[in-house]
Amino acid sequence: MDNNDKIITKITKMAKNMRKKIIDMSLEAGKLSSHFGGGLSIVDITATLYGGIMKYDISNPENPERDRFILSKGHGVLGYYSALAEIGLMSDENLLTFEKTDSDLVGHPVMNRKKGIEFSNGSLGMGLSLGVGVAFSGKKRQKDFKVFVLIGDGECNEGAIWEAAMAGAQFKLDNLTTIIDYNKFQLGGSNSEVMDVSNLKEKWSSFGWDTYETDGHNIKEMYDLFKLKKKSGKPVAIIAHTIKGKGFQFAENNNDWHHAILTKSQYKIALDELNWD
Repeated sequence: MDNNDKIITKITKMAKNMRKKIIDMSLEAGKLSSHFGGGLSIVDITATLYGGIMKYDISNPENPERDRFILSKGHGVLGYYSALAEIGLMSDENLLTFEKTDSDLVGHPVMNRKKGIEFSNGSLGMGLSLGVGVAFSGKKRQKDFKVFVLIGDGECNEGAIWEAAMAGAQFKLDNLTTIIDYNKFQLGGSNSEVMDVSNLKEKWSSFGWDTYETDGHNIKEMYDLFKLKKKSGKPVAIIAHTIKGKGFQFAENNNDWHHAILTKSQYKIALDELNWD
């Protein structure tokens, strides 16, 4: 097994562990909403970034040379907190406080850089502007860190996304990568019903970005794409085709799981699907 194969195996195991953490968090959250479906669609993306791509130091999480990750679709925190726990910046005990009274792990990320949370985020459309600012700052200070921003496909309905996209190209931010979680759904229904965002590759390319498409659940494909040498002077957009609720058949492509509450019986079904001992 070569080194790349070892990394892919590590990331695959990490993604499985993250899904286990997610169902644990969702069950513990009780009657509170946990944005189950949208958290699961990004698991393989965040596992690949934190498991094999991003530069960070858990002993010094505020190291100025670290790569930055910004979750713009803030309601996808299940796929964010679980990754931070997997790399050791949060404990499993801390995860189980999710959405409980006085917890610092609420339904949208609140900046806590000691735990790896770079920025607070709630209203959709904000994260890419933050990413542009951080990437621009890195360029001005001649730092070599990279900035990764994960946005939702429904979030692309926001005009602020496209203002930030124009700025990213204008300032030649080749240290900035935006990943679009293209799961084809948003709160109000399918994207095609609410606001069609088809031809995303053409749209991002037309805004001056170096644009790619990938299977957002194929870890090797994503790993190879993230490692690919990109064009100098252009920010990168990666349209990741994903499945809302990925990993559990009762939730996959079922938009009820945007907000649905996990029951104990569904938890047991999910454990079986994970082949969890």
